[in-house]
Amino acid sequence: MPNAPQALVFDAYGTLFDVHSVTRLADSLFPGRGAALSQAWRGKQLEYTWLRSLMGRYDDFNAVTSDSLDWALDSLGLAAGPEDRAALMLAYRTLAAFPEVRGALERLGKRRTLAILSNGHPDMLDAVVDHNELRVFFGERVYSVHEAGVFKPDPRVYALACAGLELSAGEIGFVSSNGWDAAGARSFGFTACWVNRGGAPVERLASPPDAVVRDLAEVAALFA
Repeated sequence: MPNAPQALVFDAYGTLFDVHSVTRLADSLFPGRGAALSQAWRGKQLEYTWLRSLMGRYDDFNAVTSDSLDWALDSLGLAAGPEDRAALMLAYRTLAAFPEVRGALERLGKRRTLAILSNGHPDMLDAVVDHNELRVFFGERVYSVHEAGVFKPDPRVYALACAGLELSAGEIGFVSSNGWDAAGARSFGFTACWVNRGGAPVERLASPPDAVVRDLAEVAALFA
């Protein structure tokens, strides 16, 4: 590992918060189809962030999440009424944190500054951080791509963390469960730690992560 970073910046969705915690609600609305809906929704959500960035047509993560939900429902032939659809959208503001997150943040926060850098809209991020009572670890250091008007892995996004923390890229460690995000952060100059929850292969993007771990408990062991 490179020198220990002065600050650790975390991705939100899939890293701190389990995007597939919506499955339970989805399955109650569409019995037996909840997991498929969650997978399709998340996959299209990411795809739309990349495509919008490439097209230079930014729209905030609320809109991206809404559009990708509609696509996922259509792709699976599911009809959601206004109340059911609103409940699914609201679920993104109350996603569950992974079980090891709080303990890991408690350990890591004793020695360095912690922050979040996410594709999420500020309102969405504030809601899910406060729902999980994690504000104590991050304060106001919850940075959104909305300020840059483009999604990860555009370098302008990672630069937001440098500006907010008043640190150089080399002084920041970045933690993400998304391999492509870890690659983008590493390419930018961060020390990148990939939380490989699913045992996936390393992305072939010429910017391999500095460390690969299974969960945030291992991040704490690495940096604390």
